[in-house]
Amino acid sequence: MITWSYSSIKTFDQCPRKYYHLKVARDVRDEGGVAAIYGQEVHKAAENYVRDGVPVPDKFSFVEPVVSAFNNIPGGKHCELKLGVRKTLSGYEPCGFFDKGVWWRGVADLLIINRGKAWLADYKTGKSAKYADTKQLDLLAGAVFLHFPQVKRIKSALAFIVINEFIKKNYDAGKEKECFSVFDHEISRLETAHETGVWNPVTGPLCRYCPVTSCEHNRKG
Repeated sequence: MITWSYSSIKTFDQCPRKYYHLKVARDVRDEGGVAAIYGQEVHKAAENYVRDGVPVPDKFSFVEPVVSAFNNIPGGKHCELKLGVRKTLSGYEPCGFFDKGVWWRGVADLLIINRGKAWLADYKTGKSAKYADTKQLDLLAGAVFLHFPQVKRIKSALAFIVINEFIKKNYDAGKEKECFSVFDHEISRLETAHETGVWNPVTGPLCRYCPVTSCEHNRKG
């Protein structure tokens, strides 16, 4: 059985060859660009503020109104919460992020639980929400229901904290199967690639930024 995450399945969908070198052969590392490093710093600033009360650095002051609003929501707060899920013959069950047999892994940027209600936020540092993908929220919501069975309702959002825009989606307990089925087609393709060893490349504008320089489509190679 494969182990996957939202980011890994998106990498495979973008280019199976890239996925192979990053996740299977592991002979290439993606160090990330300036945007990725910037996103990590913003996430850390938000985490430190909510979890430890550390003031937001001046250069990220635009983050404070959003994270302050989240912080004012009553309930137990979990920052950068690692979640694991196993797939079984009867459905799905919660497990540790690094447990043996883990099927899916995900990290919730912020989860707030107050009895039977929960608020789930995933921070985004992009300057446009035009192509926002709520499938990431689907997966996280399904995992939250499994790990916290007392939760019956989740209000979630992709929080584009730079432009102060929110892509919202609500969930009710009992829909875990629907939450985890959003990538069924891609997972089937991924399983086939693992079985056959065929990792065909996909060429496109992003090839110039790909860390797999040995690929014939990489313009840096």
